[in-house]
Amino acid sequence: MKKIPDASGLVGWRKSSYSNGEGAACIEVADGMPGAVPVRDSKNPTGPALAFRADDWASFISAVKNGEFAG
Repeated sequence: MKKIPDASGLVGWRKSSYSNGEGAACIEVADGMPGAVPVRDSKNPTGPALAFRADDWASFISAVKNGEFAG
């Protein structure tokens, strides 16, 4: 993971499908970084973003779908 101080040049930001539509606790991911997945807080679109290696992000998403983070 690495921090992207200015992700304003990235396009194609998509809000999480788990978003409740009220703007709270949402993340967005973008395209445009080969081999990496940029992630940002939807409430702060001009703020910094984090870039995760694509394979690490895929493992995280798989774990979430499998309920590995359920409380």
